[in-house]
Amino acid sequence: MKSIIALVSLAVFLSVITEAKAQAEPSRLQVIKDYDPSKLVPIAINGFTGEVGATLKFDLEVAGFEVVPQEKAWFAVAGTNDGQVKGNLRDKTGVYLFNKVYQGGSIRLQTHALADDVVLTLTGKVGVAQTKILFRVENTRSGEIYLADYDGHGSVSVTHDKVLVAAPTWAPGNKKIYYTSYQVINRVENPSILSHDLSTGKREVFARHFGLNTSAAVSGDGRVAMILSKDGSPDVYVTDASGKSPYRVTKTREDESSPCWSADGQWLAFVTKVNGRRLLVKTKVGENTLITIPIAGVINPSEPAWSPDGQWIAFTAQMGGFSICVVPAQGGEAKVLTEGEDPSWAPNSRTIIFVKRGENKRHLSLLDVPTGRVKNLPTFASSSSQPAWAR
Repeated sequence: MKSIIALVSLAVFLSVITEAKAQAEPSRLQVIKDYDPSKLVPIAINGFTGEVGATLKFDLEVAGFEVVPQEKAWFAVAGTNDGQVKGNLRDKTGVYLFNKVYQGGSIRLQTHALADDVVLTLTGKVGVAQTKILFRVENTRSGEIYLADYDGHGSVSVTHDKVLVAAPTWAPGNKKIYYTSYQVINRVENPSILSHDLSTGKREVFARHFGLNTSAAVSGDGRVAMILSKDGSPDVYVTDASGKSPYRVTKTREDESSPCWSADGQWLAFVTKVNGRRLLVKTKVGENTLITIPIAGVINPSEPAWSPDGQWIAFTAQMGGFSICVVPAQGGEAKVLTEGEDPSWAPNSRTIIFVKRGENKRHLSLLDVPTGRVKNLPTFASSSSQPAWAR
């Protein structure tokens, strides 16, 4: 009975966001002249109360806005939230840019839709307030995969395995996920890659070879890169969506880890070791030639994540502590952004979700890369880690 209730709740969770629709006059695209993503855009928020006001402020601050008093604002978003969200956007001269009523879904999801309309109207970029994330919540000797809104609210447990789980990732279309499950098979704890249909709850074994099966990463056309050790040391393999006949990409004695795809699906980036030293490398799929990605200024890279626009690779650098860094996809001077690990890009190639280490546990945070602003997500009683942002 619990599994049925959980499945129904998950189905509702996945569908309600599509119901938040805007009525009344259509939005007119008003891109800010000479928009500079590294500079906060001053905006006023008027009329909203309680959860709606707080959610709208959070969404806009994540997107690169600074909420200020009316007299200092370039723009103002105003409205009411009496049972449903009504919102309008005006410039500092009082000219209306849009005026909408949001219906369907929860009041919180309506607020996310309003925030995304503000972002699109003023910057010309699609907002991420209505997107989803996956992440792992750890227990004493196990963990589960959770699904939530991008801001951590409305979380739902996808798995109920009561075993160690790791490395959740999305398939194209965001209806299916892959993750690593440390199941006990024939009294041996064998890390296997499972696929999980979010709509039906159906799970299948995707990779269960001898040894290590982990770190699935899915390209836009459904190919899956992963780490397998069935032929000796952990290497990168690629297979189609069936999981059959994986193709071996690397053949080294060193450990490879954390593969990620370029947006066009032609390249894989991952971490390898040379003489015990970790390096960030890439290879064109089918050619199998490893090309080092220079990361001047930092050392010990891990957990690379290629931005959806193909321009950047985020990664974790271990230099005493853990730091989130970005480097141009072709390599170059790496920029240290903040303390943390496990970066994952939002679809806008601007925002990163990552893990911060607290005194007793880890929790998730959002980073606005151009401005450096960090916003913390709600915490669980146990550690949260390994986030993956839906595309």
